[in-house]
Amino acid sequence: MQVELKGDERVDQLYRDDIQIIQSPSVFSFSLDAVLLANFADVKKSSKTKIVDLCSGNGAVGLFLAKKTAGHVTMIEIQSRLADMAERSIAMNDLTERYDVYNIPLKDSLTEINADSVDNIVCNPPYFEDLPNSKKNPNEHLALARHEITTSLEEILQISQKMLKMNGKFFMVHRPDRLPEILTKLTKNRLAPKRIQFAHSHDGDEANMVLIEAIKDGKPNGTRILPPIIIYDGLEYSKTIKELLYGNSTN
Repeated sequence: MQVELKGDERVDQLYRDDIQIIQSPSVFSFSLDAVLLANFADVKKSSKTKIVDLCSGNGAVGLFLAKKTAGHVTMIEIQSRLADMAERSIAMNDLTERYDVYNIPLKDSLTEINADSVDNIVCNPPYFEDLPNSKKNPNEHLALARHEITTSLEEILQISQKMLKMNGKFFMVHRPDRLPEILTKLTKNRLAPKRIQFAHSHDGDEANMVLIEAIKDGKPNGTRILPPIIIYDGLEYSKTIKELLYGNSTN
């Protein structure tokens, strides 16, 4: 479907899955963390599946799940401009029958989504705490996307465990330097960490992203550390990343 672009918007594409996303550099553009999270998320395939994308931004993570599930995807995003971009991207990809967007604060999401009703949650949250001495982007849209100004890790996990069914799965991408806090708060909120995977810019570099799967009321222990993802081979994307972006035909 053709949709109207506004201002400095452009359309980018995840070529592997033929998904188009409306982007704007002045508001928000998805980056590789969204692609990695969507690939990492082991969502249920059934058409009866209920999936929620928290802190959904312009809808990239949720839309990148479109070929992995026949289920219904609900996006929660506080910024009205980003929610509008997500709605138009949904229409552009002809997914309006099984996708919807709520432009509401995260704290209000349980007024729209029943407790204990969701099979899977994906979340690409703000990475940085909102501390008094935090340096924030002067662009309000980018500051909200990167810093815990309108929500927090604790709130995200509290809401996620309330939404999820028993044994429902939660998937998140975050920064490795907050991993101890993440693991503590997951456990506190009845979310048992089950899979962890680190992403590194280059082989030999420290990790700069971590992907985490947790299960609501899952058994303690049994956590698996998956092989690392290496993003670059020299100056180019690695074979793994090229396949995520462009499909298996890429050399």
